Formats: sequence, C-alpha cells, structure tokens
Amino acid sequence: MTHPVRLQSKEAAALNEHCELISALLGGTKAMRAAGETYMPKWPGEDAEALKVRIAVATLFPAFGRTIEVLGAKPFSKPVTIGEDVPAKLVPWLEDVDRAGRNLHSFLSEIGQEALGYGFSGILVDYPPTRDKDGKPLYVTKADEQAAAVRPYFVQVHPKNILGWLTDKDGMSQLRLLESVDVEDGDYATKAIEQVRVLRRGSWETWRQVPNKPEEWVLHDSGSTTPLAKIPFVPVYGQRLGNMMARPPLLELAYANVEHWQSKSDQQNITHVARVPILFAKMLGENTQITVGAGSAVKGETPESDLKFVEHTGAAIEAGRKSLLDLEDRMRQAGAELLVIKPGNVTESQTLADNEQGACALQKVAENLEDAADQALQLMADWVGEQEGGHVTVFKDFGAATLAEASAELLLKTNQAGKLSDESLHEELQRRGIVKPDTDWATEKDRIDSQGPPPGAMEDVPPPAGKKPVKADPAQP
Repeated sequence: MTHPVRLQSKEAAALNEHCELISALLGGTKAMRAAGETYMPKWPGEDAEALKVRIAVATLFPAFGRTIEVLGAKPFSKPVTIGEDVPAKLVPWLEDVDRAGRNLHSFLSEIGQEALGYGFSGILVDYPPTRDKDGKPLYVTKADEQAAAVRPYFVQVHPKNILGWLTDKDGMSQLRLLESVDVEDGDYATKAIEQVRVLRRGSWETWRQVPNKPEEWVLHDSGSTTPLAKIPFVPVYGQRLGNMMARPPLLELAYANVEHWQSKSDQQNITHVARVPILFAKMLGENTQITVGAGSAVKGETPESDLKFVEHTGAAIEAGRKSLLDLEDRMRQAGAELLVIKPGNVTESQTLADNEQGACALQKVAENLEDAADQALQLMADWVGEQEGGHVTVFKDFGAATLAEASAELLLKTNQAGKLSDESLHEELQRRGIVKPDTDWATEKDRIDSQGPPPGAMEDVPPPAGKKPVKADPAQP
C-alpha cells in the first residue's frame, strides 16, 4: 500500500488527467511507439506480431509539438521587460533566476510552453538551506550568506510532480511535490531516488523512500522557520478551470494528432499491400509448375486456364491520402484559433482599453504568465525582506484578425522550418484567399527566381579572373 505522503490526491490526478497523452505527443515518434496499444489499438483479428510491426514502422506527424513550439515562442519574440519598480537587489539574480543558468526570459519561455502544452505549470520560489540536519546555522552572519551566494531562486514545477494540496480560508495551506534527488551509490556513482517535499506556511519537510522497501517512507529533513507567511508557489495556467485546476488549451489538437497517428498507420499499411501485386491462377491443373520470371512460361491444361497479377485500383489509397490532408488542415486551424482576436480589437493597447474582450486565447496565456511572474518576484522579495517585488512585461501584441491570417502565419513558420514545400505553401495561401486564385505556381516561381535574393541576403561573389564563381552560401551547389 502506498504511503500517504506519496499518494496522489484525486484533485492532483484530475490536474494530471491529460499529461500522459501530451507527454507522448511531445516525445515524438519514439514516445508514441513506446506507448504501444494505448494510442494504436489493435484491429479486430489482428495478431500481436502484426500490430508490433505496424507500430514499429509508424511515424508521427508532429502537429501538436510544432504548434506548441511556434505559439509558445510568440510572447518571447521580444525580450521580457523588467520594470523600474523591481528592486535593485533582485535585478542581478534574474540573469540566473533558477541557479541553473537560465535568465528570466528563458525561464518564463519554458514555463509558458509547459502551460500551453499541459495546461498548467508552476513556479516554486525556493531558498537554499541555511541550517544543517542538526539545526545548526551553516552561516554565522548575513554577510556570510551573501558571500556564499545564498539567495532565493525559481524552480519550474511540472504538473506531473504535484501530488496534492490543501487549502483553507487564507489560501493554500499545504503542498506536496514529488522530486528526484541524486544520492551516492558507492565510491564513484550516484543514483536517483524519489523524494516528497511537503510545504506548509512557515515550515517544510522532505520524505524519502526506504531503500529496497518501496512502500516505506521516512522523514529525511525538516525546517520550522521561514520568513514567509504563505507557501512560495505560484500556479501558471494555460486554460484555467478553477484554483489549481486547468485544461490544455490545445487538447482537441492533441486528440486530432492521435487520430492522424492512427490514420497514417492505416494509410501506410494499405499502401504497402497495394504495392505488392497478387498472382492469380485459374484452372491451370493440379500438376502445373509455376515459375515467375522473364525467361519462363506457364502452360495451362484447359481452355479456361488463366494466370495474371491482380493489383489494387488505388481508389482507397487516394481517399485515405485526402483524409489525411483534411485532418492536417484541421489541426493547423485548431492551432491558429489561439491567435485569432475576438471581433472589435486588433492591438494590445485596444485590448487592454476594452477590458480584454478583444484578446486572443494566446494573449490570455501570456497575461497569466506575466501575472505569475509578478507574484514570483514578490515572493523573491519577501524572502529577503524587500517590500515590493516589482513587475515585468511579456510581449502580447501578436494576435491575428482572422483564422486565415493566423493559419497562414503557422504555415509560413512550418515552411521556414523545412517541413512544408514552397509550392504547398503557395497552394495553401491560395486556398485561404491570400494569394489570387488565378496565380499559377510555375509562373510565380519564375517571378521569384527573377527578382533576385531577398533584401539583406548576400548575392553571389563575382569571381576573380580565371576562378570559378563563389556562392554566398557554401551549402548551395
């Protein structure tokens, strides 16, 4: 039986309901294959070996992961602005805000991507221990602490690491987090073990598993004095449903990506079958020997004898191909919807002036992240006795007026990443009414080729006498 400190509460389980699905999609082909039948169910009558082969050759169309990557980068296409009200004492710490090398911009970028993908992320504002296991101070004075660079820092908390929480009229009163810590394993190695951190107002505990006894946990360390009157944890929501409750904003896109994973496997299977013609023999006689090859012939024993290859007509293959293309287009639109501003406003200033009624969904995620960063800064200030933590600003003026405009931007990003051809991009822009319908791709390509390199690009360097031309890009043939 699981120890109560390690047991996940039903509320935390609800918060983590979609984590396995999201993790598999973000993990790419390897993770989806490892999930086996979870996302690739067995057909009626299909044997286990055939399913194993089908999964082993399947590849994931990374619509979900790519959309998270593109959309999550938009609020950070410009640097996070640190307000003038941020205390001077805190500003240098923001260059290494997690004590692992990430500055505030990079840290918030990864938090935002996590919230956008999983629907939830968290920022724990932690402080290094100042006492040993026996309760004795590690540092004699505050100057000693400063010399040792002891200061508050941010910790990124994945929703899967939240085991449970308790609340009262004053807010959160307890939070349990699952952690992995490295301990010595012999003279030259370490091993990772589970640890549960229990946070309460003004105190904390860490519990560890008893070696070789997975169901037994013991109190490893604790502290009873902190300068904070609250638990230093800030939730970051992708799509907020309530306190500590959230939903992935792109959940429907995730389901559609799984549908594409399954449908693409079906298409691979039927294409494989159709590529191999079946030899059909009719009334050749029981003793007829069949040898297939350019230098052989088969003689039938009756007038009705027949021998031919039977091939697939290809109709089902074409239908399957079109179905996949339609699904890919729906996935692009699902991602683009987060960029579409509600009717009435098109800029950040107009959005704020109209009480956010014109914000797109992605702007709201960025606003949630900005608010969370301000709260985390205040907790950092509380740790060191500063009155105010100040504010930061995250870029939010990136909404699109229409779904066609938003999806076109995603298509362009996909083309620039090398995942969509120029011709396909032209066709998709044409279908959205952005390019005139009577524009022919061959003609447009000739125009592009004749207009020369884009502004800012280096042209071919003219060769010295007797030398071959030198290309501006050595990778070009």
